[in-house]
Amino acid sequence: MRTWFPDREFFMRSQGQVRFIKISSRLQIIAAALTVGILLAWAISIAVLGWSQYRTQADRTSLLLREAKVATAEDRVAEYSSEIDGVAKDLVKRQTFIEDMVSALPDDVKAEETVSDSADETDQTIAKVSALIPEAAGLARIEARQIAFVERLTRFADRRSQRAADAIRKLGLDPNAMLRGADRSAMGGPLETLATGANGKIDPRFERLGLSLARMAALERGLDGVPQVMPASIDNISSGFGYRRDPFNGSGAMHKGLDFRGPIGAPIHAAAAGKISFVGQKSGYGNVVEVSHGNGLMTRYAHMSKFAARIGQKVTAGDVIGAIGSTGRSTGPHLHFEVRINDRAVNPRPFLEIAPDVLKEARSGATRQHGE
Repeated sequence: MRTWFPDREFFMRSQGQVRFIKISSRLQIIAAALTVGILLAWAISIAVLGWSQYRTQADRTSLLLREAKVATAEDRVAEYSSEIDGVAKDLVKRQTFIEDMVSALPDDVKAEETVSDSADETDQTIAKVSALIPEAAGLARIEARQIAFVERLTRFADRRSQRAADAIRKLGLDPNAMLRGADRSAMGGPLETLATGANGKIDPRFERLGLSLARMAALERGLDGVPQVMPASIDNISSGFGYRRDPFNGSGAMHKGLDFRGPIGAPIHAAAAGKISFVGQKSGYGNVVEVSHGNGLMTRYAHMSKFAARIGQKVTAGDVIGAIGSTGRSTGPHLHFEVRINDRAVNPRPFLEIAPDVLKEARSGATRQHGE
C-alpha cells in the first residue's frame, strides 16, 4: 500500500514566502480507506433498497396474478369457537374497509354482480357456525356477504383493467410499462397499515381487491393521458413526422413532430389531460409549453406567441394552453407539436387519429357492461 501512496510534499508560494506541506503515506491510506468505505456503504444501501423494492413489487404482482387462498370452513369455525369477540372486531374492520372503498368508487361499481368463488366455503361456514355456535350465526352471514361483495368488486375491476389494457395496446403502447411507470409523485401522509383481522393480518381477498382497483385506476389514468385531441386544426398540417429537407439550410433533417400552420394568436389546445411541467423558452423551439401526462408520456407545444398556462396547472383534453406564433427557429406562424415517451419522440399522428375511436369504444364498453 505504501508504494501506491508514497509520502508527498507540496510547495506553496504566497507573498514571497514558501511553505512546505507534507502528506504522509499513512494519512493518504486512511483517507483512501474512508472514501472507499463511504462509496461501498452507499452502493450497498442502494442495492438493498433496489432489492427491497423489487421483492415488494414481485410479491404484489404474484398475488395479483394468482387466486387468493381462502380460509376453509373448518378454520373459520375454530376462530369463532376460540374468540367470538375477536371475530366481531374482525368483521367491523372489514366493514369499515368496504365502506371506505365504496365511497371512493363510481355508482356503477356498486351495482355489479357476479358469482363468488368463495360461495361454497362461506355457505359451509354459516351452516357449521349456526350448528355449533348459534349465537354467532349472524356474524357468519355478515362475513359471507362481505366476501361475496369483495370478490364481485374484484372481478369488475379486473374486467375494466383488461378493457383498458386492450385499448392501450391498440394505440401501440405497453400497458405493463405504463403500470411500472405509474406516477407516484406528490404522495405522502402518515402510515396507516390495513388489517382486516383481529390478529392484524389482512385477508388475501381484500388485498387482491386493493391491487385490482389500483391497477384499474392506473390503466384508466394512462388512457386519459393519451393524446386524443388535435392541438390545432388537422386541415392545416404543413409538415409531418420524420425525415425532411430542413427549411433553413436545405439538408436532410429529422422532424420530431407535426407542424400546424395557422394565424398568430390562434388557440393551441392540450391534446390530453395532464399537468403543465414547463413554460418558457427552449433553443430552436422558441416559446414552449410542455404537459406531463404520467407514465413517461409528455406533449410539447412550440413556437407560441403567448402562454395561457402556468407550471403545475392541471389541464383536461382540449383546454387552451397558448396561442400560435413564430418564435424560435421558425419560417412563419405555426405550432410544432411533439409526443414523447420517456423523452423519446414518437409520431403523434397515430395517437390523434386512432385514440378518439379507441377511447370511445373502451368507455362505451364500461357502460354496456354495467347494463348487462
